[in-house]
Amino acid sequence: MAQAVDCVIMRGGTSKAVFLREEDLPADADSRRKLILRIYGSPDRRQIDGLGGADPLTSKLAVIGPPPPPQSGRPPFHLTYTFGQVEINTPEIDWRSLCGNITSAVGLYAIEEGFVPATAPITYVRIYNTNLKRLLTVEVPVESGKPVETGSFVVPGVPGSGARISIDFSDTAGGATGRLLPTGKPIDRLTVPGFGEIDMSLVDIGNAHVFVRARDVGMKGTETASEIDANPDLLDLLERIRGVGAAKMGMIPEAARSRQESPATPILGVVGPPADYYNDIAGSTVSADEVDLVSRLQFMQQTHKTYAGTSTVCTGVASRIPGTIVNECARRREGPLVRIGHPAGVIETETALRTEGGEIAVERATLGRTARRILKGTVFVPEGTLG
Repeated sequence: MAQAVDCVIMRGGTSKAVFLREEDLPADADSRRKLILRIYGSPDRRQIDGLGGADPLTSKLAVIGPPPPPQSGRPPFHLTYTFGQVEINTPEIDWRSLCGNITSAVGLYAIEEGFVPATAPITYVRIYNTNLKRLLTVEVPVESGKPVETGSFVVPGVPGSGARISIDFSDTAGGATGRLLPTGKPIDRLTVPGFGEIDMSLVDIGNAHVFVRARDVGMKGTETASEIDANPDLLDLLERIRGVGAAKMGMIPEAARSRQESPATPILGVVGPPADYYNDIAGSTVSADEVDLVSRLQFMQQTHKTYAGTSTVCTGVASRIPGTIVNECARRREGPLVRIGHPAGVIETETALRTEGGEIAVERATLGRTARRILKGTVFVPEGTLG
């Protein structure tokens, strides 16, 4: 007889995830992996026999559990959230990263599922993220005891509009490596096998990131995702750069094994100064006046079709750190707002930094998203899945 597992499917920003309760999953790590892979239909490039969407942006997982014990000197958390990037073509789940888009959906889920009472006009959901062991604060608009479902906030890459949900990632600085600047330097000049020396900025907030100049890898920074993905030599170079950055940050022991050891993070950002470019998704031109810099991301060995939520806050923070490649490329503007031009349009983040004991501290690093619940039901897993 097939095993029945309760689930919720939610969209958060430009991503989609299956939400599962920790209590419904096996405690044994291998059995849990097998069950989740079967739910998604992995490994299979179409994920035809499961809930996966055959794309890294729609093969995401949120495991929700009870809040951890209270911590001295901090308000209590409302729930725990573990993010998983479910591999499509291999039988693996990457637990090293965090998805900012799905985090917005976790805030909405927490209210809809009763983890936190709805308080108008904004309910502040305090989430303990187990991937980074850090606090995520999600600000969900509420009205008449329920999350607001409609609004005018637009997320490029998502049809229509919705109510703005804000996520503050400031507590995640150094979550993967221990420091906002893992090497203590805004730029490291590193050697990439088969290429030579190249400048990189290694920055860790939301997720750890490797930033390089577009011109240093033969790019303009305004290419479409399909243009980049059609160039296998470029993709190979970008992965080698990512691997070298990952090893320098101590995330993997060997750069050449980046794809196997940590395929999702660090995320690679290829950045350039403000420029006009064609948004082939919307069929319109983005003006240089609308952005403070342009960037293209490599995520799971593909070019991100839009821009990751954690990359948004990391790019924004990096743009305000003197000496980084992102700071070098970015337009100087007053105020906390940073505008990033990506393949599907423009995304904004609010960034506030301070210097504390000689170290840069992040006071605020926000992302605005929309989210909605798509389905609540039961997924059936064939008998014999766990062995």
